[in-house]
Amino acid sequence: MHITNVFWYAVAICMAIVIWGFVAPDNLNSITSQATALISNDFGWFYTLVIIALISFCIYMMFSKYGNVKLGKDNDEPDFSLMAWFAMLFSAGMGIGLMFFTTAETISHAFIQSPNGEPGSEQAVLDSLQYAFLHWGFHGWGLYAVVAMIFAYFKFRVGAPGLVSATLEPLLGQKLMRGTLGQIIDTLAVFATVVGVASTLGFGSAQINSGLTFLFDAPNTFWFQMIILGIATVTFIASAWSGLGNGIKHLSTINLWLAGILLVLLFVVGPTVYIMNISVTSFGNYISHFVQMSFDLKPVNVTQRGFVNDWTLFYWAWWISWAPFVGMFIARVSKGRTIRQFIIGVLVAPTLVTFIFFGVFGGSALNVQMNGIAKLSELATETVTFGMYTHYPMTSVLSLLTVVVIAIFFITSADSATFVLGMFTTGGQLNPSNVVKIAWGLLLSGMAAIVLYSGGIQGFQNMLIIAALPFSLILIMMVIAFYRTIRENEGRRLRTTSMERREKK
Repeated sequence: MHITNVFWYAVAICMAIVIWGFVAPDNLNSITSQATALISNDFGWFYTLVIIALISFCIYMMFSKYGNVKLGKDNDEPDFSLMAWFAMLFSAGMGIGLMFFTTAETISHAFIQSPNGEPGSEQAVLDSLQYAFLHWGFHGWGLYAVVAMIFAYFKFRVGAPGLVSATLEPLLGQKLMRGTLGQIIDTLAVFATVVGVASTLGFGSAQINSGLTFLFDAPNTFWFQMIILGIATVTFIASAWSGLGNGIKHLSTINLWLAGILLVLLFVVGPTVYIMNISVTSFGNYISHFVQMSFDLKPVNVTQRGFVNDWTLFYWAWWISWAPFVGMFIARVSKGRTIRQFIIGVLVAPTLVTFIFFGVFGGSALNVQMNGIAKLSELATETVTFGMYTHYPMTSVLSLLTVVVIAIFFITSADSATFVLGMFTTGGQLNPSNVVKIAWGLLLSGMAAIVLYSGGIQGFQNMLIIAALPFSLILIMMVIAFYRTIRENEGRRLRTTSMERREKK
């Protein structure tokens, strides 16, 4: 076991934030909310340009001469089958959001806060899925693809440690990146991961509790959520203990199949024709307005700008802050694939699958409220999906299957985060020791419990958004360092290969 100083720095900072949230949650929420609002208003344009630049770079790399470069040595083969690889990267990148925001966000855009028309209007309903596609589609997965590609190239092709600082050495130098500045950058990556995952664990416990209350009239209390969190903690630590090739791979694959079955069931028993109509229309509008929506910050309309701040810019910051964790995990399971295969698998495939889920779940929810059957917009986020099921056949089957899928997504997000945190705090080791993974698992759950008790989830989420600002600058430097390195290394290799061919002739 080799724990670096980054472990202790990150634990100290996270505990300070937890104590702040526990002792004075309102103060934490107030201060971080002000900082978040300031960042959205003054740096929204910056987040927007960063996201667009990363998608553009991702597409360029897919079609460039570097597309055939392997993320590994030339004779390396992928460690996982295509199905297992996709299941793991999709579970880490999407998680429980698939079960809740597919309905809750669509309903919110249509009936609570709309990007263009009045809430409840025809325009708002038509825009709802289109903007959900924007927030969960190519922009987010493009960001993950770039960060993961950089991590994988440096780790498996160059042989560098699996650390953010290691990817910056070609730009900032080995001395700086292996000193205090490098440790600060790695600590920021660990901090963003811990805060994000701890918030998700706390929120996920509340969501599972909501589902069990709906199904079995279980008590909706703090202590019941602690029981859920305790069971989940034991399970995800056991999964992380067993390693990538066992628990994490099998759980991710099983869950993707279960989520697929749930999707097909709802499509069949739900408003099938309406789902197809609204999905095809929204996808067409998304493609038609892709560039316009990507750049649109709505600078002259205060109400519409509020939507951009609350949703679009929030998601850009959220995706950026999750990039170290998800990017490193995707990189870890992607050894042996070419850059072109990798980008298709991380950018295109998950985006299309996400759109299908949003179309079926979001379309079913819109159909309920559009026809005056129920006001789903009055339900809490964690209950919208269950509330929608009550108006379709097979309610109990759909609800029970949803609780199972949420619970497994909950576990797969936590075990992959535990694995990555182990890598980040042991100098980038590919297989961190079980002691380190257990320590991170217990710390994550402890923080989630305190956050749940104090009600400080919003403050934690705000901290995550704030952390995205410095990390977006690090992302830009990572891309520059990566491109400089791949151009030098692969250019040299191509020249050598060309000379060898000429000599043979």
